[in-house]
Amino acid sequence: MKQQVLIVEDEVKLAQLLADYIEHAGFQSEMIHEGNHVVAWVKENEPAMILLDLMIPGMDGLEICKAIRQFSQVPIMIVTARVEEIDRLLGLELGADDYVCKPYSPREVVARVKAILRRLQPVPEVAQPNQIFQLYPETFKVRFCEQYVPLTAIEFKLLHVMASQPDRVFNRQQLMEAIYDDHRIVNDRTVDSHIKKIRKKLECIHDEYEVIQSIYGAGYCFREPTLI
Repeated sequence: MKQQVLIVEDEVKLAQLLADYIEHAGFQSEMIHEGNHVVAWVKENEPAMILLDLMIPGMDGLEICKAIRQFSQVPIMIVTARVEEIDRLLGLELGADDYVCKPYSPREVVARVKAILRRLQPVPEVAQPNQIFQLYPETFKVRFCEQYVPLTAIEFKLLHVMASQPDRVFNRQQLMEAIYDDHRIVNDRTVDSHIKKIRKKLECIHDEYEVIQSIYGAGYCFREPTLI
């Protein structure tokens, strides 16, 4: 069964062009041109990925992204003409997995879709002997202190990279290269934003464990959960 990609774009001709490229790449496409219908459609259909324009009539893209993240970790690629850094960082803070600015090449968008979905392929579980912390790649969840924490695809990839090599210090460039394997140029603050979100989710479960540690002047490392 083909994976389904939802295209949320109010420019009908552009949406159709993207759909043609998406389908040619072997995916099934669906188009929505108005924001108020997106959240309900996603709940009913559970697409493999969403291409989300920010500036659409009705509910805008950032609100849609925020609403979807309340119930789903489906990968979301923001596609927009708003290139200001604040929009880029805000989109990532709300749970977007990628960000492409207009004008763009449809081939590049398809390549990024493929890259993100490749990263969703199952990877070996990383389990700690004391079972305080365990990764579940098929659902992008972390079992932490007997509770399950949902992550976005990028958050899970970032955490898995570090957890695969406990105590190794990764600088920001190494982490960006690990999670964005298409070698795009990404602001250093993007990694910081993802780390902040992961920490916040884990701290909501238990704030006496420090899983991701900041190493001043060097980067970040994963520590097997121990009491601070």
